[in-house]
Amino acid sequence: DVQLQASGGGLVQGGGSLRLSCQAFGATLDDVSIAWFRQTPGKEQDLVSCINTNHASTYYIDSVKGRFTISADNARNTVYLQMNSLRPEDTAVYSCAASSRMGCSRSASRYPYWGQGTQVTVSS
Repeated sequence: DVQLQASGGGLVQGGGSLRLSCQAFGATLDDVSIAWFRQTPGKEQDLVSCINTNHASTYYIDSVKGRFTISADNARNTVYLQMNSLRPEDTAVYSCAASSRMGCSRSASRYPYWGQGTQVTVSS
């Protein structure tokens, strides 16, 4: 089984930056697609970004394009989400997820492996 360990959340003022990390165990990044989702109370998991390292492809939702960057360090088997110009509406619990199926999906059910969530809070 694939295990994911996420870290890097915190409290930041609007306009600030945070970097989230998601380290994979039990699979190499070439074997899985990795996605970052976020969730606010009472709502579904929303896809934020995803990466397929073997195809060197990335995807971002419109609201984070130009502000967030997803990248992979194969030597560390870790995917990063660099979040700049953070806004209060980015506040959520962020979770990384993995699937052996390549390509990105907005459906959380497409990803069988999940790391623990990390809270990101952006103050105004």
